[in-house]
Amino acid sequence: MNQRISTPTGEFTAFRQLLSATPRGARLARRLALHQLDAWGFPHGGDVSDAAALIVAELAANAITHGRVAGRDFELRLTRREPNTLRIEVADARGDRLPRCRSGGAEDDAGRGLCLVAALATAWGVTERKVGKAVWAELAV
Repeated sequence: MNQRISTPTGEFTAFRQLLSATPRGARLARRLALHQLDAWGFPHGGDVSDAAALIVAELAANAITHGRVAGRDFELRLTRREPNTLRIEVADARGDRLPRCRSGGAEDDAGRGLCLVAALATAWGVTERKVGKAVWAELAV
């Protein structure tokens, strides 16, 4: 279900999409985010678009890897907060598995995604939900 929330003037300020908790769903989350950002005036290849794409990719990958529950989707939400903040949220069904930034050794193949998110975002965190959790990151735009 794609939901766009608009202001009284009709300008879209939020985007919400449920996606399958699969690698294909994670790839689609990134593509949909890039498309929405372009519609909001942040073109492909720009600093905001590139940073947001990486954040969405990392959060979606974590949702399908660590937050997956069989038969449950994950949610992507993008929100423009005036005057200059973009909030990216990815929610999954596993509230018992909280994310953390781990800086591993040079040989580690995994565990640094949230460190990248933390480096790109002005703030990031986790919000508990009735079912699961939402991991969010904010970017200055």
